This record gives sequence, C-alpha cells and structure tokens, in this order.
Amino acid sequence: MTPSRAAAERTPAGVDPHDGAGTRPRWRRLASGALTALAGLLLFAVLVAPDPADRVTAGSVLRIPLEGLLGLALLLALPPRGRRVAALVAGPLLGVLAVLKVADLGFYATLARPFDLVLDWALLDDAFGFVRDAAGRAGAVGAAVGVALLAAALLLSMTFAVRRVARAVVRHDRAATRTVAALTVAWVACAAFGVPVADSGTSTVVGAHAAQVRERLRDRGAFAGEITADRFRDVPGDQLLTGLRGKDVVFTFVESYGRSAIEDPGLASEVDPVLDAGYGRLRAQGYAARSGFLTSPTAGGGSWLAHDTLLSGLWTDNEQRHRALLASDRLTLNGAFRRAGWRTVGVMPATTQPWPEGAFFGYDGYYDSAALGYRGTKFAYAPMPDQYTLAQFQRVERAGADRPPVMAEIPLISSHSPWTAVPRLIGWDDVGDGSVFAQASNRVQSPPDAARAGYRRAIAYSLDTLISYVETYGDDNLVLVFLGDHQPAPVVTGPDASRDVPITIVARDPAVFNRISDWGWQEGLRPGPAAPVWRMDAFRDRFLTAFGPAAGTPAAHSAG
Repeated sequence: MTPSRAAAERTPAGVDPHDGAGTRPRWRRLASGALTALAGLLLFAVLVAPDPADRVTAGSVLRIPLEGLLGLALLLALPPRGRRVAALVAGPLLGVLAVLKVADLGFYATLARPFDLVLDWALLDDAFGFVRDAAGRAGAVGAAVGVALLAAALLLSMTFAVRRVARAVVRHDRAATRTVAALTVAWVACAAFGVPVADSGTSTVVGAHAAQVRERLRDRGAFAGEITADRFRDVPGDQLLTGLRGKDVVFTFVESYGRSAIEDPGLASEVDPVLDAGYGRLRAQGYAARSGFLTSPTAGGGSWLAHDTLLSGLWTDNEQRHRALLASDRLTLNGAFRRAGWRTVGVMPATTQPWPEGAFFGYDGYYDSAALGYRGTKFAYAPMPDQYTLAQFQRVERAGADRPPVMAEIPLISSHSPWTAVPRLIGWDDVGDGSVFAQASNRVQSPPDAARAGYRRAIAYSLDTLISYVETYGDDNLVLVFLGDHQPAPVVTGPDASRDVPITIVARDPAVFNRISDWGWQEGLRPGPAAPVWRMDAFRDRFLTAFGPAAGTPAAHSAG
C-alpha cells in the first residue's frame, strides 16, 4: 500500500487529506478556522431567527436549536457516503428556509402577516409597480435585482456553510459527539422546565407554512359555498335601499386610515383636531355623523381585499378568495344600488393599468387615472391629490340637475405610503385641471425616514379634504360613508396594532340616522374607544337591512 493511499484511508469522509494543520501556514489555519466559525454562526442565525411577529431581544437568539442538534447527530451517525448526500441536500434546503424567513420578515414589516407560499407570488408584480410609482423605474429595477441577488446569496452561502461545518464536524467527530450529547441533555432539561433556551422555532415555521398550504387547498371549496349563500341575491330592485331613495351615496375609502390614526397619541395629535374641528363646522351647516369601527381583512396594504370585503359581504383576506369572488356573480353593494335604480360610478385615481375588477363590479361609469384628466404633478405614489379626485367627481357626476341619484366608490390615495409628499388643501375653485398642484407651495415634503410624521400629515390632509368637500358641495341628498381600508404598516403602528379601521356616515337628513339607531354608533366623525367593532364583511348585510323596507313589511320578509 502506498503512503498516499494509506493517508487517504485514515481520513474521515468529506475531509481533504491535504487539509491537515501541519501542512499549512499559521495564517491559513487561522483564516480557515475563522471561516468555519462564520459558517457555523450563519447556520445558527438562520435556525434561531425569531418569528418576525415577536420582539427581537438579546435573549431571543440565545437558544439551542433542536433542528441543529438533530442535523449534527444525523451527520455523525451516517456512513461517509450518507454524510456527503446529507450535506448536499441540507445546504439548499436551509437556503430555502433562510429565504422564507427573510420573506416572512419583509411581509410582517409591511403587511403584518407571514409570506403566503401559495398566493403571494402574484404580489411581486404589484410590489414592483409600487416601487416604480414611488421611486421611478430605475429604482424598481434596482430593488428587484437586489432581491434576486439576496435570494441567490442566501442559497449559495447556506450551501457553502453546511458543507464547511460538515467537514469540521467529521474531522473532529469525537469532540462533536460529546458536544451534541451535552447540548441535547441541556435542551431536554430546559424544555422540561420551560426555559426558553430550548428552541424548535424552525420546525414551527415550517409546520405553519405547511398548514397554510393545506388551508389554501381546503378553503377553495369552502369559499365557493359562502359566495352562493346570499339572502339578498334575488331581492327585486324595488325592495332594495328604499330608505335612501333620491340620495347620492358616496363610499370613500381613505387609504391607510386605521384606528391607530385616532388613538395613538403620536398620530392622533394631528388627526383628531381635524376631525373634531371639521365636525363642528359640519354641525353648523346642519349635518350629523355617526361613527364606529370595522375590522379589516388586511393591514399595511392589499386595499382591494378591504374593498371586496365591504362591498360583497364576504371575508376576502387573500388573493385566492379575491380571484374566486371576481369570477362569481355575487351581489355587491354597488350591484344592489344599480338594481335599485342608481347610477353607479367607480372613481379609481390610482388605477394606471387595465383593471379586471371592473367587469365584476360593473359600474355604469368608470374613471381611472387617465380618464380623470389630471395635468399636475405626482405626490410620491399618488398620481393625483385627493382634492382633485373629488373635484373631478363633482364636475362629471354631481354637477347636473337633471340626473339620476349616484352611488360612487372612491378610494382616496393621498395617504398611501410612502408619505413623503403631501398636498395642501387649496380653494376648490382653483383646482382646475390640477396643474396648480405643480407649484411647490402646494405640497409638503417629509423626509423619507419620518414615516410616522408623514403618515399623520397625509391622513390629516385626506380627512380635511373630505370634510371640505361636504362643506362645499354637500346638500340635503348627500350621504357620505367614509372609512379606512386598513391600518398602515407596522413601522407606523408598532407590532401589536389591531386591524380595526374607523367608519363614519355623514348626512343632513335625520331619517338616515333613524334607520341606523340600533347600530350603537357614536356621534361625530371620530369613534371613541367604546364604539362598536364589527367585522368588515358584516357591513353589507347590515346596511342593506337598515336601509331596506321597514321591518314587518312583505318586502322585508322576502329579504330575510
């Protein structure tokens, strides 16, 4: 037997026979040890990375990961060929796990929920569009390339780290065996006494995402049944919304207007005075208002899910449900108004591309960004200020005397993130084609890192604009329903915010409020802490019931 062959047979599997400490300079041995330590730290960091929903503290990463112990034990127990296969398989799998945990972190930071392995791939295009609208095409392409490079780097680095650590463990198998045994005993003891050092968070994350996939598959059939179960489906038009005949009914979603805006002291200091002073002015003109809270199906983004939920009366909290709803013939609030004789209108200032939802909602009049004819400058994400949107709606739909009553859905998007540029409210007669908003004096700039300051300023602007619209163009036949679509991102609200959003009805006709006297909503534009909270999907049926035929009439019984 040759000396080289004998040396090779004495070398553990996976170890370079020429990698011995005695054959390398000291600096190379130190560099190799440091690289191995970094590889181990990378694996450890991925395995013990805390749930993004939890607060990260120094103690939250001082854990013994059960999955790491099991992997090391398996590596030590396998024969040489099995070790190589295990290392080759484990590296990419841990790389995918790292990408998934980073995705969870990003989704919790923006949407207050984990990444959905089944449905959220469709949001990548929306995310690109948002960054493009807010930072330009070059910024969007740069962000997309950065995300792709990060994912590739995680996959490659985890594969390298596993192979590096595997070689070190096999080379020092006796010490590794003793260490794994000691840590296993420590893990069991900590788990038995409830000490949080014993960690199995990675298994929990993987299990949660697996359960998420199963739930998505199960929910397809369940939601189809919910769509068809509709007690208002076949109610004739003359028996719908009889309590609002002759009224213009405007449903306005104020982007990111959440409960935190009126209750968080750091936000409410600017928002509440706008609501309270505005209500005082409206009261002087004979208006009244009632307010409560709705729980939105989304947070941080996904406004269309809130629109679906409110208008359809179905809890639409993901893309699968959204697509199923669009493929159905579910009666929506705007569909009920259309059946009852209203002209229904969708005013969508942020829609700059084809809108497939339009076929489902079936508005008689539809105005996207191009149709609104704005000639001014953009405000961060928002293509136009809310004041222009409302002014144009007034001109094209409510200005004429000889017209049918209008039901409109209008999202106001000046309060959409990133809140870095906010318009100023100007005189309504000065709005024109919007070119006036190009003037620097008609905008407020916020530094990009001042999210909370920019947010509260934007919400205050949107609400002030809405109140001013009622003061300027309101009449006895206007009924305004305005609400938030969702809470802003956790960077504004903090990690523990609810999903509640304020909702308010404003009208001058007392009969409108007589219809909802049993709702328990509070007077004013700002609901207090004790105001009722409904799920958003409950609103459609409650609204159609309240403004339908009076209880006890044949029409009322047919709706039940």
